[in-house]
Amino acid sequence: MDSSKKALLSVLSNSCIVALKLAVGLYTGSAAVISEAIHSSMDLMASVIAFFSVRIAKRPADRMHLYGHGKAENISGTIETLLIFAAGFWIIYECVRKLLKPEPIHLPFLGIAVMLFGAAVNFFVAKIIRKTAEETHSIAMKSNAFHLLTDVFTSLGVAVSLVLASLTGWHFLDPAVGIVLAAYIMYEAAKLMRESFPPLMDARLSPEEEKKITQIIESYQDEYIEFHDFRTRRSGPDEYIEFHLVVPSHWAIGTVDVLCDRIEEDIKEEVPQARIIIHSEPEHERKKASFEPYRH
Repeated sequence: MDSSKKALLSVLSNSCIVALKLAVGLYTGSAAVISEAIHSSMDLMASVIAFFSVRIAKRPADRMHLYGHGKAENISGTIETLLIFAAGFWIIYECVRKLLKPEPIHLPFLGIAVMLFGAAVNFFVAKIIRKTAEETHSIAMKSNAFHLLTDVFTSLGVAVSLVLASLTGWHFLDPAVGIVLAAYIMYEAAKLMRESFPPLMDARLSPEEEKKITQIIESYQDEYIEFHDFRTRRSGPDEYIEFHLVVPSHWAIGTVDVLCDRIEEDIKEEVPQARIIIHSEPEHERKKASFEPYRH
């Protein structure tokens, strides 16, 4: 099953869960269950976006998109996090309204059963989606898995609140838990936004990732003069790496190509999704580096 089919699995499972939660929430009058239905509907929208973005990102480069379509996933991840924020504000609004006027919950155990069922289904689907995200380095699939896992925790939280409310008669627990859960998913969304949005601005890879790459290049330091203008960026599942390699002026083109190929192969063993551009320069034509050079 490829990534697009797994994204479709998320769409189908979320559709069923949203319908169940919304029906039970309206029937029981539970603010927390209705809040969960709203949260799950945002998850459904996110799953739909992820499904299409993964398909778009897999398209090869064309005349209008010479660097491919990878950033479709970053756009998807950013939109998904914005949807979580919207859902969070909506949940808080509904819960505050219920908190001001607490109402008894009809058949709370029906709500508990639906929450536990939804948590179990989403946990199973999230594990599948998360594994695919790690294998493909897909930010859209990672965002989707995150949506599903937050749904698992929030559903369990709502189930606990319904149990406590039914046992104690403290009906304010229902909307209070809804507010806490909304704050939690908005906090997690903010962390996800820091990962999905920067690539849209061509932000560099993390210091840890760059260190691994430069260490590979420096392992060949006895075979070149220096390297400089080292630049990286991420686009969806792909990492773009570019640098200038200064070599002895008397080297033949074939010798330079062999060295560059060896460096590329080693980098791709560490970073399989890497797209590498190496600009070779004869020592006598060495250009002034635009950025801080790496020298041995």
